Amino acid sequence: MICFMFPGQPLAPPVEFPEDADFEAIALLTRQRASFDLHTFSWTGEPSSDTVALQAYGVAMGLYRTRRLRAEGIAPRLIAEHSMGIYPALAAAGALDEGDALELAVRLGRTMAAMGRQRTYALGCMVGLTLEPLLVIAENNGVYLANHNTSRHFLLAGERGAMEDACAEALARGAFSARLFPCDAPLHTPLMAEVAEELAAVAGDYRYREPSVPLVDHIDQDFLAAADLPVFMVRDLMEPVRWERTYRALRAAGVDRLYEVGAGDSLRKYNRWIESERGR
Repeated sequence: MICFMFPGQPLAPPVEFPEDADFEAIALLTRQRASFDLHTFSWTGEPSSDTVALQAYGVAMGLYRTRRLRAEGIAPRLIAEHSMGIYPALAAAGALDEGDALELAVRLGRTMAAMGRQRTYALGCMVGLTLEPLLVIAENNGVYLANHNTSRHFLLAGERGAMEDACAEALARGAFSARLFPCDAPLHTPLMAEVAEELAAVAGDYRYREPSVPLVDHIDQDFLAAADLPVFMVRDLMEPVRWERTYRALRAAGVDRLYEVGAGDSLRKYNRWIESERGR
């Protein structure tokens, strides 16, 4: 069974872009609906943050890769999403048009960027520790679990100073690495409640269709219906991403071919790690 899995936001802009008609169509749509020029990696209308620019790029690449795979005759029986991958996943599942998916992602991104004008936030990528000590570290420093990607790969999020302390504690406790990344907002944590009403208002502006391909969420590993989506778009930003659990659910459902549909190969790396632990 084929599954398209949509990764979250890229961490850096691309070195080069594809050169074909499908990419140019997506680039034009991105200019029209997100006011962002992929070729120059710059805003064509009201400017926003680098984080929102990367979100626009990530969604655009998810839409582009979907077009290319379908042109090759590859069609999914299931769709899975990781973090900001929900937006191209909605389009691939038929719940939103491509343009609406781009616009929604950028509008929500701009809303979240407002948090970064009040405080300085960061994500911490922690590798090597298991969940239990990571949760202790999070509690000790007033930060939160944001991504549970594998048994030893996690993201924490919170205010930058607290995240610096959390990274130092993780290294002291034996983490292989603890890297800090700036961000506009502490995604996938309860701190997002600060802008929950504004996020809900944006998400409620769109008319979602019933997915034509079953869409599995990364929180409960359940199928999303059209009626679920306005609420899920906010939950997605306030609760941790649970990719390890999602991957195991996909495999249990019979998925044996997974295509990472977007920029990079992070999900494939997580999947290989999870597979290495199966049966232990």
